[in-house]
Formats: sequence, structure tokens, C-alpha cells
Amino acid sequence: MDNICVIGLGYIGLPTSGIFAQAGANVHGVDINEDVVDTLNKGNIHIEEPGLADVIKDAVASGHLTAGTTPKEADVFIIAVPTPVYDDQTANVTYVEKATKNILPYIKKGDTIIVESTIPPRTIYDNVAPILTEAGWDLDNNDLYLSHCPERVIPGKIMTELKENTRIVGGYTEEAAEKAANVYRRVVEGDIFETTALTAEMSKLMENTYRDVNIALANELAKVSEKLNVNAHDVIHLANMHPRVNIHQPGPGVGGHCIAVDPYFIIEKAKDISPLMQAAREINNSMPDFVVSQVDKLTKNISNPKVAVLGLTYKGNVDDVRESPAIDIVFKLTNNKKHYDVYCHDPHVKQQHVPLRLHDMEEALKQADVALVLADHNEYKEMDPSVFADHMKTPVVLDTRNCLPASTGKTLIHPIGNLSGLEPIDA
Repeated sequence: MDNICVIGLGYIGLPTSGIFAQAGANVHGVDINEDVVDTLNKGNIHIEEPGLADVIKDAVASGHLTAGTTPKEADVFIIAVPTPVYDDQTANVTYVEKATKNILPYIKKGDTIIVESTIPPRTIYDNVAPILTEAGWDLDNNDLYLSHCPERVIPGKIMTELKENTRIVGGYTEEAAEKAANVYRRVVEGDIFETTALTAEMSKLMENTYRDVNIALANELAKVSEKLNVNAHDVIHLANMHPRVNIHQPGPGVGGHCIAVDPYFIIEKAKDISPLMQAAREINNSMPDFVVSQVDKLTKNISNPKVAVLGLTYKGNVDDVRESPAIDIVFKLTNNKKHYDVYCHDPHVKQQHVPLRLHDMEEALKQADVALVLADHNEYKEMDPSVFADHMKTPVVLDTRNCLPASTGKTLIHPIGNLSGLEPIDA
């Protein structure tokens, strides 16, 4: 199998490196973080993902996977670096551009270059290709085979979905699409569809924009239901009995490296004709304030209330805090005029990965006025609700993930979609 160089060893680049190395390729991973490189070369991993540790350990031990801070010559280059957004919500593609420039000294005629990073429409044509053509490569005549193959996986199932999910490969040319598709056919069990780079870019962005819009509908329903004193969860359950309806569940907002970011990549290219996408982003971005307003209501009669925050990741059972609404909620609480005393707990997050102090469960709940569930970790879903009554000053829980059982005993649990009974706690 070809020699492969993967640029970026994060949540996508590292698992991708692992599955290719597992299949027998010689993979060299590149990351600017020396700690990440050192950790990997010892056969260890720096992120939490089921099944990843064993794959990396075996790949390093077999010699099929190495890591460094600079690229090496290879037959295939896979760029899997972040594409964050600026404060004005436009895409920052400088990481992709820098990664492309960094491989220039190592590429040769006939190499395949694949950008896996999620990117705005036309980035392959307008940003990546010019770097290569200015270096003297004729992409139209396939000196190099340039393509975009966006990842389509979810944290917690990455190792399975990298192999089983369908993949879309968009080539700068038809030949480039075929060449890149053949790279993935060596490890991917799902169908692989070849198309243009622009179509591949838009397909990935629309996948997550679709989800963002539908989550926004559920979140707006939760707000409306709070005003009308109706249980949104019952409404969703009954509405979804219709054979063509599938309303999502409301939550504290949208996070992760895809759904909370990708719609902006389309919006920036067509701001005057994308009002629905923009409205969805505004609704989902408003949810942390909505959550804080409910905590304000609960603690109206309490001075300097203590809030126990359970869960900082953007979803359950992962360690990923990228764009997490939970982090936003914590900062809004700590900067609130009510002077909340916020104690955070998350069994999946390491202290060095968040700018907040972490506490153990008992310490977080001890004498708390309110508990706020922001991630649906199994540890919380399987927890006996009596834990709240045993440790909290007032066992009142705002469950923004609707993952806890109904109120029981002394513990009063308010799901985010059923806030009709939410009243201020007595001081």
C-alpha cells in the first residue's frame, strides 16, 4: 500500500492515520504540537475515542505509524487540520493553506493530495489549487491528483464510521476523484461516490446545516412550550408518530466541530439569500442564554447561589469540548450579576483541556442550590436521583438533555422541554 502522510493528528487525522496503518500502509502523521507527537510515538493517544487506543498502539508497535512535526515524502497526503471561524463567523482557512504550503517540498509528480478538513465552497479551487499551481504543478493535466473528501463521522463511533460510512470524493479533475477514491477503497467498506470538489464541499456543509436547522426547530419549540406551559417532549413524541415527521430533541445549544460551524461556511458565500440558515444559527446560539434565564428564575430568591454543572462536552460520552454550549453557559453563569458559585464536573474531560476548574461529583453537588445537566453522559443517565437529595442543599435539577428519570422523592427534575412547573426555590 502507498506511503501516506497525514497532516493534523486531531479527532479526524489520528483515527484516519490509524485505520490506514492498520490496513498495512506506512503512515507518517504530522502535528505542530510536540506533546501530541511524543504521545503518539509512544503508542499512546491524546484524545478519547472507543477503539482508537488499541489501533494506535498496534500500528506504532508494527512500525506502520510514526509521527513528527514535519511532513515526509509520500504517495498520498491527507490534510486534516481545523477550519475554525473568525469572530465575524467567516471561515479561517489559513490552517488548510499552511498545511498545503508545508507539503510543497515533499510532493512529487503523480502524488495524491486529499483535503479532509471541512471547508467553505470553492476552497479547493480558490485557495488550495492556486498554492499548488504557483509552485509549478499543472493540476488540469494531473501532475498532482487534488481532491476533497470530507469526513462524515461522529465522535464516539469514529473508528466504526470511518470504515462503514459512505464517502464522497470530489476531485479537481475526474481523474483526481478516481485516484483519491481508490485510496479510500482500501479501507472503506461503505459506498464511495465520486463527484466534483465543489459538490463535495457543499454536500458536507449541507449535511450539518440540515441538522442545525432541525435542532433549531426543536429548540424553538422548547421556548414556545415554556411560554405556553406545554410539555415539548410529549409534543415531540406524539408528533413523531406521524410517518413523515422526525422532530429532534431540544437541548442547551449546538456544539462540536461541525454543526455549530459548517452552516457559516455557506452563509458567508451567500448571506443575502440564506435567511433560514442564519435564523437556525441564531436560535441555537441563543440556547445558552435561555438556560441561564431558567437558572436565574430558579434562584430568584437566593443570594450567591451555588450551581453544580454536570457535563462540559458538547455531547454525551465523549471528551470533545469544541464549541460546547456547556462552556458558554458556565462562563455566562460565572459572569452573571447574581454572582453564581459554579462547580463543574465531567468524568470524560481532563483538567488541561478546559479553562475551568473541575471537581468530583460529591464536591460539585455538596450544598448546591441547583444542579444543571449539560451533557448526557452515561454516568449521569445511570445515576440514582437520590444522589441529588443526599448532597444538595435543595435538590432541584435542570436537565437540559432530558436524560434523567422523572422527579422522585425529594429530587425535583425539570427537563428543558417541560418547564411549566419551574418555580423559584425558597430561600
